Amino acid sequence: MCLRSTPRLLAWLSWLSLVTAANLYATHYDGNVYTLSLDRGDNDTYSLSLASSLKTCGSMPSWLTFDSGSRTLYCSDETGDASMNGSLTTLAADQDGTLTEIATAVAPGGGVNNVIYSGDDGAQYIAIAHYSGSAVSTFSLPLDSGAQSLQVFRYTLSEPKENPQQDSPHPHQVFLDPTGSFVLAPDLGADLVRVYAIDKSTGQLDSRCADITYPAGSGPRHGLFWTTEHSVLTSQLKARQQDGSILYIVNELDGHLKAFTVTYSSDGCLDFEEIQSFVPYSEDQLPEGATLSEIRQAGSSLYVSIRSDHAFPPNDSMVNLDHSSNGTVTFHELTSSYGTVPRTFVINKVGDLVAIGDQSSSNIAIVTRDAQTGKLGDAVASLQIGEPGEVGTSTGLSSVVWDE
Repeated sequence: MCLRSTPRLLAWLSWLSLVTAANLYATHYDGNVYTLSLDRGDNDTYSLSLASSLKTCGSMPSWLTFDSGSRTLYCSDETGDASMNGSLTTLAADQDGTLTEIATAVAPGGGVNNVIYSGDDGAQYIAIAHYSGSAVSTFSLPLDSGAQSLQVFRYTLSEPKENPQQDSPHPHQVFLDPTGSFVLAPDLGADLVRVYAIDKSTGQLDSRCADITYPAGSGPRHGLFWTTEHSVLTSQLKARQQDGSILYIVNELDGHLKAFTVTYSSDGCLDFEEIQSFVPYSEDQLPEGATLSEIRQAGSSLYVSIRSDHAFPPNDSMVNLDHSSNGTVTFHELTSSYGTVPRTFVINKVGDLVAIGDQSSSNIAIVTRDAQTGKLGDAVASLQIGEPGEVGTSTGLSSVVWDE
């Protein structure tokens, strides 16, 4: 049988090509935000290519958050410190991945991570962790060029610490609890996880709740709450259902993962009880110079990226952890990060692909994931973005996010 290239057939083929492609966005410390196209062909073959780039987000773009509803990217700039400002930039992302800068506002220096949170009546806000700026800031959304911050929390140390990486407070991440009522910020320099209650009527953060304190030299870096898919009817019901949730934090300096049970207390704050502290690596020991970086959850597995362990020479590794019913986790296996210094990684919503952002080799590796078992497989695509970075410096690839 012969098929003619009718307009209807061509349209169908065009649609098919779209549904077998996905976009990703990445930042690089070279001052660019990149759009990547991941195409899926026959027999589950993949091709990752550079679609476009845009010079934006200050001189050191460090982190992207994608709001799929408005198709807006929020980009933090790591330029600056406690005495020199950086910036926050918003970008519009077309369906084809084309990026257009919308607005830029001055922000405290050293922005390394951000998260969107909600207030009353659909209001939205963004919180930013400023590592070298020793601060946490918030802005109202949508962002207008020249907008002023809603709040800035600036921190200092009461006394110097022994580790030179703890010369000052260094908030490294901001993330939400499962109810969307609290923002947590692991502070690598202060050995704290800072806890802020969200005032839904104003969008302001309230620091009245007790922080989680760590032993000196721990260096908490990133964390998440263990979540399960379920529907809720009201915020009060949601809070009750989340009692017993587990908080996981990875420490950069002492190499430990800590687990805490979480209780929503009557005073409107969170209570934490530590239930586990261990090194998430084979034989409970990291190689010399290796550090924990990012932590993610999918299904019944936790994953942690390991920088500079060289477990798969010359590449570093990913750790797959098994989750038990009591909230503790155990080491399952080590797999390759298919690059060096895996600063970050993201799992797609379907759960069958992981994009690993390897900072120093400056590549994004697309790795398969078995959505049933959680096992990470082979790299099916990889692409170098910009110039490679130098280990231990703010150079190379800095973040990656799926367009979804």
